[in-house]
Amino acid sequence: MHYSIRHITRFRYSAPVRESVMELRMQPRSEGPQALRSFQIATNPRAQLYAYTDHLGNAVYHFNVLREHSELRIETQALVEMTAQPALAENADTLEWDRYNRYNLSAEQFDLLEPSKFAHMSPALAEFMKARALEKPNGDALGALKQLNRTVHDSFDYESGITQVHSPIDDALKAGRGVCQDFAHIMIAAARSWGVPARYVSGYLHHRGKGKDRSGEDATHAWVEAYLPSMGWIGFDPTNDILAGERHIRVALGRDYADVPPTRGTFKGTAESELAISVSVQPTQAPIRHEEFLRVARPIKPGSEPPTKAEQFYQQQQ
Repeated sequence: MHYSIRHITRFRYSAPVRESVMELRMQPRSEGPQALRSFQIATNPRAQLYAYTDHLGNAVYHFNVLREHSELRIETQALVEMTAQPALAENADTLEWDRYNRYNLSAEQFDLLEPSKFAHMSPALAEFMKARALEKPNGDALGALKQLNRTVHDSFDYESGITQVHSPIDDALKAGRGVCQDFAHIMIAAARSWGVPARYVSGYLHHRGKGKDRSGEDATHAWVEAYLPSMGWIGFDPTNDILAGERHIRVALGRDYADVPPTRGTFKGTAESELAISVSVQPTQAPIRHEEFLRVARPIKPGSEPPTKAEQFYQQQQ
């Protein structure tokens, strides 16, 4: 399956601003069953883009807009190929919990057991887990995580506007409503309390049919990956009570949202800002490879003369 992704972000300012400094984490990752085939960024006003890879393996772009402007528009287009993922076992074996030790976990995974800015234990979360018998995991590790995924889904209504991107998990816990970011943070904090390394995934979700997924079609998406020593990283989508699969397009990984916002920046000036976002994820045909354009103009003749020494040297250099 190939997906064409278009993501537009527009900042409007009530008065001209200058020296906008912006950092982007919007390029889909290329690993495992997901392969990035093309990626483009366009900004208006135009700016010189610079890029690096952060310590979590995320592609980061940054740029400055030095002249005055009243609007900043960022548009990205990506083409991603998703291959079929191997079937996941129904359950983990009974020894999986015993594998959560220093022999089976790396330093990176131990870091994902620690509380982070948005994903940490709180009195409201402790009360939530106690009321739903989640203080200790039940059964095998994979089954317990599936149950946690389902419980978070069933316990909250999906409603935008109740929380903001920088809201603590207590806001969603008290309201009983929230969005994918809130549900991911709650599940991550709960899983870490069990001793399971868990990380935040930002990306996109392709919606197959209207009304079947709770998350919005015109927005980015967030879900959770939990580590099982014998299985590796497994994706859970508590917003929709499903496992992450071929419809989930991964962009960035982090401890929580604070590590991976799609855009982060600042500007000089005294102005109010308005943010508008548009996201489109559509299935598309596979791109035509360069070889398919080629037409043989002069075929090799049987018994042709061997290459000269000069030709051999040239071929060797190539």
